[in-house]
Amino acid sequence: MNYKLIVALSMFGLAMGIATVSVIPSTVEPLFWLVIFVICAVIIARAQVPRPFLHGLLVSIANSVWITAAHIIFYDTYIASHAQEAQMLAGSSLPGRVMMLITGPSIGVVSGLVLGLFALIASKLIKPKPAPTP
Repeated sequence: MNYKLIVALSMFGLAMGIATVSVIPSTVEPLFWLVIFVICAVIIARAQVPRPFLHGLLVSIANSVWITAAHIIFYDTYIASHAQEAQMLAGSSLPGRVMMLITGPSIGVVSGLVLGLFALIASKLIKPKPAPTP
């Protein structure tokens, strides 16, 4: 396992966690994630890791930790700019922060399955970089 790669790629999650609090609306967030997933899949494929699917899964789980933490820490700001999410959380019997804490990792696993699949496909399509000749 290349944990350094996993942590490095999870910085996309940290950036998105902070950016989605008040800058990136939820209507365009999936487009950002699609681009991020493609970039991560290519990087995982080029790294020639032995288990690309697992690396993709772990990157997304790490992403979910960053995103959930950012949304919980900046909860009031997040809710103020995300009316649809606020409405969904208001319908819950649990406090909003608790619901985020419960659903965040679940979304991380589901998105991890997608990123893992992207990484696996990319690893089959992308050839390794040739070693530099001396």
